[in-house]
Amino acid sequence: MHNGSKDLLVQLFNAPDAALIINQVKHHLEDEEERRLRFYNELDETVKAEFINGRIVLHSPVTRAHALAVMHISSALHQFVKENKLGEVHVEKSMIRLSRNDYEPDVCFFKNEKCRDFTLDQKLFPAPDLVVEVLSKSTAKVDRGIKFKDYAAHGVSEYWIVDTEEKSVEQYVLRDQIFELVIRSHNTDIFSDVVSGFVLKTAAIFE
Repeated sequence: MHNGSKDLLVQLFNAPDAALIINQVKHHLEDEEERRLRFYNELDETVKAEFINGRIVLHSPVTRAHALAVMHISSALHQFVKENKLGEVHVEKSMIRLSRNDYEPDVCFFKNEKCRDFTLDQKLFPAPDLVVEVLSKSTAKVDRGIKFKDYAAHGVSEYWIVDTEEKSVEQYVLRDQIFELVIRSHNTDIFSDVVSGFVLKTAAIFE
């Protein structure tokens, strides 16, 4: 639990109406979970959608630059992971189920310890070990905001934010439940902290 959450809990426990607040939150989350179950049942496999704080978020088609960046990263990562038998790489349509929200990252990686029990018909997945999100105008605020906090809170060890306009990659590593910036690269190599031995040239992402 990071310091912000601890401070919030201290404020709550010191409030005279703490029991009332907790009860309201409980009812709200119960209603939200019902909407979440309906989201699972009604989800169309052809549509990229996420469930964030009780709302269904539908995503627009991506730009060519976005699609190429995802392809370059996922192809290089998949080849390296497969050759070294390190786990699994998923692209775009794998639904990551966290305690409250559901996301479909652009690229994510699961170590063998997590993916060895995955089934072929599985649709919901736990927090990955590495997540890559490629920014777009409609998702940048979420990728840098709630997803940034949520991925850290649920133990995602490494997070890349890719900006196709700036042609840059921000690499974050989880330390003490908080993402710390390792590098913001425009033309240098990115050395993955989670995928041991995997190196990717930033320029190769935007070719």
